[in-house]
Amino acid sequence: MIKRESFVDDILKEMREIINQMVPREAKITDIEFEGPELVIYVKNPEAIMQDGDLIKNLAKVLKKRISVRPDPDVLLPPERAEGLIKEIVPSEAEITNISFDPSVGEVIIEAKKPGLVIGKNGETLRKITQKVHWAPRVVRTPPLQSQTIYSIRQILQTESKDRRKFLRNVGRNIYRKPELKSEWIRITGLGGFREVGRSALLVQTNESFVLVDFGINVAALNDPKKAFPHFDAPEFRYVLNEGLLDAIIITHAHLDHSGLLPYLFRYNLFDGPIYTTPPTRDLMVLLQKDFIEIQQSNGAEPLYKPKDIKEVVKHTITLDYGEVRDISPDMRLTLHNAGHILGSAIVHLHIGNGLHNVAVTGDFKFIPTRLFEPANARFPRLETLIMESTYGGSNDYQMPREDAEKKLIEVIHQTIKRKGKVLIPAMAVGRAQEIMMVLEEYARVGGIEVPIYLDGMIWEATAIHTAYPEYLSKHLRDQIFHEGYNPFLNEIFKPVANSKERQDIIDSEEPAIIIASSGMLVGGPSVEYFKQLAPDPRNSIIFVSYQAEGTLGRQVQRGLKEIPTIGEGGRTEVIRVNMEVHTIDGFSGHADRRELMSYVAKVRPRPERVITVHGEPQKCLDLASSLHKRFSISTRAPNNLDAIRLK
Repeated sequence: MIKRESFVDDILKEMREIINQMVPREAKITDIEFEGPELVIYVKNPEAIMQDGDLIKNLAKVLKKRISVRPDPDVLLPPERAEGLIKEIVPSEAEITNISFDPSVGEVIIEAKKPGLVIGKNGETLRKITQKVHWAPRVVRTPPLQSQTIYSIRQILQTESKDRRKFLRNVGRNIYRKPELKSEWIRITGLGGFREVGRSALLVQTNESFVLVDFGINVAALNDPKKAFPHFDAPEFRYVLNEGLLDAIIITHAHLDHSGLLPYLFRYNLFDGPIYTTPPTRDLMVLLQKDFIEIQQSNGAEPLYKPKDIKEVVKHTITLDYGEVRDISPDMRLTLHNAGHILGSAIVHLHIGNGLHNVAVTGDFKFIPTRLFEPANARFPRLETLIMESTYGGSNDYQMPREDAEKKLIEVIHQTIKRKGKVLIPAMAVGRAQEIMMVLEEYARVGGIEVPIYLDGMIWEATAIHTAYPEYLSKHLRDQIFHEGYNPFLNEIFKPVANSKERQDIIDSEEPAIIIASSGMLVGGPSVEYFKQLAPDPRNSIIFVSYQAEGTLGRQVQRGLKEIPTIGEGGRTEVIRVNMEVHTIDGFSGHADRRELMSYVAKVRPRPERVITVHGEPQKCLDLASSLHKRFSISTRAPNNLDAIRLK
């Protein structure tokens, strides 16, 4: 350990000499340190560096590191004084709605309805703010819907800034430690999500580093930890956790089958390193993890983790935007690319060793444009191994075209409303719900729908997070929001359901309505309550718009069961009689279907030498692997959980 610390100190000493030569003396450098995957230069006079727009870029080229310049903590004005000065400097027409501080990075986040006025002509107002308060200003557009999740995350980062800075420095020193061995081999082990859907977890190992991609839970199998949890019993994983050797965890997206067990690691002190993901994924996974706790409690179960463990997830998360390249260990470099699945979902690209091997892990992805997102990225600088999902990898897994799916959705809604019924759409609160909202909003805008659309569960809060990250949405939606000045998420036809009384009023009402409620598989959440009470009435309809996993109530209903036993009040067994119409419209899935999966491999550049199919039922993984091998003459495999595959 001492040798490694000494090695990092020697690197920093060499870098300091170069930086001192290139940075003007007036900047008054006070410290240089690795913090996470960045080299941070602390200065007392940051405006001296800001005057030269190319200085940071030139430093990054010379040092071959990501550079951040931050004000020395000693020169930062107290937040109260800084806030007052900012409000004096920025014209009132900018309509500042919130000012918050992140001491761990020396930033002041200024939310305003007109961010251009906060920036000023050629950045003049920003420079003035920097000169007066010394905090580095970050300007964001005020989200039209306020998110409690985003607010609470900012509060955590602010109150835990000292611990977080210490954590980031430890991470930086670990990344740039002296390598023990030259990278010569790579292997992967499936800890979950291989030939199954749920509990995704992939261990990537070199003779220097250990990195985990995703760490999810199979919510449908909670009664059986052996099927719900990733394989803690895998010898290499047990060894890595026991020895504290896990360098990083990368999360592809927020859904619980990919991120739901992260807080569990912190509850039992199994991990204390960095979690890499996009900003929207961080926010959404916190929302989903909190909801998971609440659902377990409401079902009378002991939650797998506590709110304080989710707080640790926030403290340990380092966010990256698409396309940003970061070192995450001595021999691994990470880049996240758009996956087109849900807000912030990412394809993980790992450049391993000095050109030794390149791996892309798709996570869940979509390869056609949707109302919310652009298609998944298919271009990488280098690529030898592609690890891709196979949820709809079977030879007959062709989804209905989007246009036909939308027509079918509207048709079922109109038929149900005509007979004075209610339409229940169980939907994942993140992704599918917003996709359906955009379809219904367009029809409502032209007068095609006139009944209220109720949003229940986490859907309203998840939608608020979507409005906070318009840059992650499709070009069409961004144009609507920024250039046309119209935000479809804010249409008055959408009505949030605040509590169980409002929910019961909607159920009891004789008026027709559309209800979008979580969860999408009828596993916990308000959708279950709506289903129980609406199912006996033949005037009502339920429309499934997403995948229904084995063992879920949603799969039972989808298969056509007319009587479903359930546990009622007092532990008594009750029977739900399903007289409502049951429809499945698969064209709204956020997963690539068979056609898209084959097309992705055809178009991905460069063409990989090997494709590994995961995240699908056994036959679908095998079918897709076989078809890819036949069509493209490349090596393919559909491994089981616990299989270890050497890539190099």
